[in-house]
Order: sequence, then C-alpha cells, then structure tokens
Amino acid sequence: MIRREESVVAVEVKGLMKSFGDFQAVKDVNFTVEEGEIFGLIGPNGAGKTTTMRMMATLLQISGGSINIFGNDVVNDVDAVRKIISYLPEEAGAYKNLTGRQYLEFIGRFFAEGDDVQRMVDRGIEISNLAERIDDKVDSYSKGMTRRLLVGRALMFKPRLAILDELTSGLDVISAQQIRGMVRKIAREGTTFIVSSHNMLEVELICDRLALINSGKVVEMGAPADLKKKYDAANIEDVFVKVVG
Repeated sequence: MIRREESVVAVEVKGLMKSFGDFQAVKDVNFTVEEGEIFGLIGPNGAGKTTTMRMMATLLQISGGSINIFGNDVVNDVDAVRKIISYLPEEAGAYKNLTGRQYLEFIGRFFAEGDDVQRMVDRGIEISNLAERIDDKVDSYSKGMTRRLLVGRALMFKPRLAILDELTSGLDVISAQQIRGMVRKIAREGTTFIVSSHNMLEVELICDRLALINSGKVVEMGAPADLKKKYDAANIEDVFVKVVG
C-alpha cells in the first residue's frame, strides 16, 4: 500500500444495500479503502461479495446507501467511474477465435491509440506470463491460462481501481503465486485493488486489510495479523469461524 502523510480515500462505501425482491443480499455494508491498498472481501459463497463488487463496478443498481470511487459517485458519475476502474468477474471469458495477443490488442484499442496500444499490450503480455502460448488461439487455452490472460487484460491499462472477483479462480499453485506477486507489484505502483474470494487462506496472503462478510453483512474487518491476534487464531479461516460460529 502507498504510504503518504495524508492518505487518499479510493473507495468509500456507506450503508450499502441490495435487494432482489424480498431477498436482501447486502445489508448496510460500510468500509473505506485507501489508494494503493489491497482490500479483501472474504466469506463463503452467497455471502454478498460478488453483489457488492458488481455495484462498485456500476453493473448493479444500488438499493440503498452509496459508493464513492475517487470522488465519483457510482450512481451520478457512472461514466467517470467506468473510465478509472477495471472489473474482472469470476466467470469472465475471452474471444476464443482470437489468439491471446490479438485479444489484448482488441481490448487495448478501446483504451488507447497508436503506439500506446502496443505498450499496453506488452504490459498485458507481461502480466499474463503465457510465453509463446500468447500467439495460440484462446480456444486452446486451459481455464487457468485463460484466467491469466484475463488478469492481464484487466490490469494492462493501469486502472486506478481494479475489482477482481475470485482473483486466482482456476489457477494452479505456481500461477496463482505469480499472479499474487504481480498484484502486489502493481499495487506498489499506485493501483488500488479490491479482491474477493471464498478461499480465506489465499486472500490472507495478499491483502493489507480484509472485510469478513456473512449473510450480506460485514461481521469483522482489519489487517490479517491484527485479526488473528484479536481472535487468537492461526489463520483467517479460523477467525471467520470464531466470528460467525
């Protein structure tokens, strides 16, 4: 996380709620994220993590409360928010008839022109770390290789805020470790991250702070080390069990 004399609030979530008919998926969620921080939303499947992220990404309407991203309200300043964020859902896909390089070039043209496109693509290739397979068609990729390409796509244009749902979904241990290392490196360069996972042990390895979510509510929040100390727990999974148990 970037350390400054005066911290910059990247994300401010206040009283956030989301209802689907009579079902309330998110219930009065509150948290702030500082610029350059890697902030984790963790909890079991169905806890409300993805719903919260989709509202931050302007893909779902808010039922109540507010989300402010670098001074932009996600309801009233939608275009401004979309210019500075990147959202990678868990089940995202890529165009299968393109090569990995062609896919990054296609996406890059939405964000840049001329030589800037190539610089962006080169960054995406570095992040993806697919070596010579970058010039193979996406339909020949494994799930893990596709995920690495998509992470490259999400981060290659240097968003101010990257929202990554189940960051290492489908990745093997080595690839997951490489992607986590890349996220930490990019955070040091200034990008703010919000990542989610039901794998609490993994998120513990990468996040500066965590919000533990259960049944649509934040039940605890803090730095991993502080939470483990507070609950006399060996890991964040044990913390979660003690909090909700």
